[in-house]
Amino acid sequence: MKRIALLKERQASPAGNPSTATGSHCPVSGLWSPDHDPHTVLSFFEGHVFPAFDGVPTVWRRRAAGTVSAN
Repeated sequence: MKRIALLKERQASPAGNPSTATGSHCPVSGLWSPDHDPHTVLSFFEGHVFPAFDGVPTVWRRRAAGTVSAN
């Protein structure tokens, strides 16, 4: 049942750049950045609960692997 729910969630989320808030489960494994610090990129696995960033609840946005810079 969990797999079916996750598939429905993936289909409902925007294809371009999904986002989710602190305390939510990661919908898909990959690289994610907090909204208020887009230069920070962290890796999360599907099902992981998104943490607060620097002690502050935030919205996490999925990053494409090609958008990570080494600045």
